[in-house]
Amino acid sequence: MVRTRPAWAGRNYLLLTGATVIANLGSSGALIATAFAVLAAGGSATDVGLVAAARTIPLVLFLLIGGAVADRLPRHRVMVAANALSCVSQGLFALLVLAGEPRLWQMALLAALGGTGQAFFAPASEGMVLASVTGEQAGRAFAVFRMGMNGANIGGTALGGALVAAVGPGWVLAIDSAAFALAGALRAFLDVSGVPARAPGGGVLHDLRDGWREVASRRWLWAVVVQFSIVNAVVAAAEAVYGPLVAEQHLGGPGPWGLALAAFGAGTVGGALLMTRFRPHRLLLTGALCVFPLALPSAALALPLPAGGLTAVMFGTGIAVEVFAVTWMTALHQEISEEKFSRVSSYDWLGSLAVVPLATALAGPVQDLVGRTAALWGCSALIALLTAAVLCVPEVRRLTRRTKPEPAAGGAVSRAAGATESHTTEAE
Repeated sequence: MVRTRPAWAGRNYLLLTGATVIANLGSSGALIATAFAVLAAGGSATDVGLVAAARTIPLVLFLLIGGAVADRLPRHRVMVAANALSCVSQGLFALLVLAGEPRLWQMALLAALGGTGQAFFAPASEGMVLASVTGEQAGRAFAVFRMGMNGANIGGTALGGALVAAVGPGWVLAIDSAAFALAGALRAFLDVSGVPARAPGGGVLHDLRDGWREVASRRWLWAVVVQFSIVNAVVAAAEAVYGPLVAEQHLGGPGPWGLALAAFGAGTVGGALLMTRFRPHRLLLTGALCVFPLALPSAALALPLPAGGLTAVMFGTGIAVEVFAVTWMTALHQEISEEKFSRVSSYDWLGSLAVVPLATALAGPVQDLVGRTAALWGCSALIALLTAAVLCVPEVRRLTRRTKPEPAAGGAVSRAAGATESHTTEAE
């Protein structure tokens, strides 16, 4: 019998990957549609920012609770419920826009509902994806998953922009609602019979404290989370605030800047493709070294490089970032037990997002205070210094990929066999 897919790409993995591609195709276009819906209703740039903030704030507030819930309830049910909430919120948003003259508070409320759904979905999703493959093939499986996800983001952005121009933002939001419905339906068919039963917990607060202990007890983990709380913030400030300004004044407008961002997305797909073959032994050392290139886009904007040079820098940075993402998730999959994975993931997500709104809000005042060029060089310096500091952590340099014999059956959900070895590293 001819095998048509790898042994590790089991039914659950394929369902999860397919659902993610569908949902991200819709969501990427919906981000563009939301902004244009606000503007079409007479809103200002400030109003666009308010609606975006309305989505981000509940995402940050509920992430930890979402992680604790995902470790207490069946993760696939949490994912389906979150998809249902996003489907309803985007569907109502679409109806408001198509009916004409939606109010700002209505759009902000529906965006907040979508952010709440994402807060519960994200920790459950990461736990479920990594539980759908064996430990030996986790890195390759996650690389393929990320390749599909990033490709959907690129395609969804391009398709969404074209559809907004052709049929209007309301219909794009309706498509996003339908995409969430289809993705949720696929996730409802996940086979969870192999998931080990979880012992009753002591309540959500107990689980949150337990998750914090899991993070705080691993120096490599909290060091990288702290690093990226700042790195993501300065990257967001550079790309969301300084990048468009530099493009407008020196690169020829939004076209070259959009091409540079697209090159970054293409780089992430290339990086994911690379990680289907590249299996570094020292996971976090490799990943941390690949964070240094994140300092290059800010430096390129500070110079500024011509559009072609900036595009090349963004493409290379996308490759490096994806290598980090795959090695990071492989390390988490290896070191964190299945029953606690979502609550740990929620702290990771919180660290990644919490400072971003503050950084983007302060980007303008910092530019007024020290100048845009100095601010951009400061972004690059912070990324480089924080990454160098993380490399000083012995556990980051020493944590290695563990290998074990591959089980006969691919695609199992359970990670019970590997859970007992989740708390040991070479450094410990």
